[in-house]
Amino acid sequence: MADLKTIRTDVIGSLLRPPGLREARIRFDNGQLTAEALRVVEDEAVRAAVRLQESVGLDVVTDGEMRRLNFQDSFGAAVEGFDAERSTIESNERRVAGATPGRRWDIPDMHDGGTAVTHRRPAKARLTLARNIPLEEYEFVAAVATIPAKVSLIGPDRISQRFDYENSRGVYQGLDDFVDDVVKIERAIVQSLVKAGCRYIHIDAPGFTAYVDEPSMAQMRARGEDPMENFARSLAAESKVVASLGDDVTTGIHLCRGNQRSMWHREGTYDAIAERLFNELAHDRFMLEYDSSRAGRFEPLRFLPKGKVVVLGLISTKTPDMETVDGLKRRIDEASEFVPLEQLAISPQCGFASDVVGNLISADDQKRKLELLVETARQVWG
Repeated sequence: MADLKTIRTDVIGSLLRPPGLREARIRFDNGQLTAEALRVVEDEAVRAAVRLQESVGLDVVTDGEMRRLNFQDSFGAAVEGFDAERSTIESNERRVAGATPGRRWDIPDMHDGGTAVTHRRPAKARLTLARNIPLEEYEFVAAVATIPAKVSLIGPDRISQRFDYENSRGVYQGLDDFVDDVVKIERAIVQSLVKAGCRYIHIDAPGFTAYVDEPSMAQMRARGEDPMENFARSLAAESKVVASLGDDVTTGIHLCRGNQRSMWHREGTYDAIAERLFNELAHDRFMLEYDSSRAGRFEPLRFLPKGKVVVLGLISTKTPDMETVDGLKRRIDEASEFVPLEQLAISPQCGFASDVVGNLISADDQKRKLELLVETARQVWG
């Protein structure tokens, strides 16, 4: 088995959902299809996702998040205690209604409704793990894949940003109290994955870019929060989730600036947070979105410690426009001015479908971009 800490190609998690899966889920949401029948359709979608990834030559695969309606369901749909609605295709479509590709997207106010973590919801009871969704996903994908499979979980930072603590005072004393429970639950999930044989655990942490995005920090301050205090709390929480899992377990963290229906959510460079991010988080791999000018230049990579890897998210999942091998190689060369080439890898900038609605590209675009990723890595690293 390849050393997963240093593999040169990576994927973020989600793939476009096939039409048949979407149709089956709509029937399930409407009570016209049983959970068992839906699972048969999901199983085949996962098998197809694995075949695609293995056929192009990736070093690691995911299940394409075929069983999730939104990437944050790894926690939001796994726990009980939130005052929230059940996730459905309809609720996810409402979130991105009126989407215009390439623009900034702000999450619509769902008023008194909304699903856990995908919206800012209060707690009605202390959170408990009701269904270990990531473990279920891993057990199936590991059985059908011929190369290592990774599992992605939404991290404590995003979960805390999407928690309405002001209206949860009767349950939690504050954010610290809430985050303690989140860490315990996620730590239990991660340990179960390791016990099941998973050797690559990936934490999605898109909320870390909130600490370089002025509108996001303004929202925190309006609630009476100190953004840098939130940042410090999240750094500690994220590290606790993956600490001391063993030398044979690889962990990675993914940062992006939003990825819904080919729209983005935040902007701002890594400069203000990079040094603490690289040195305080207990991760082996840092998957950083770098497909647009919103991410800034590569100078912050100079803070990366020896033994860690930055996975450059250079290939856009938001647009069908194809990058080129030569163009990607030039960007990797630019990054290598600040961190040695052996500490670099390449991936798409995000998933192709952070929710069931997906980005505005085709399945053929998706395949060609994955093939481009593998060919570029082959030419750069051999």
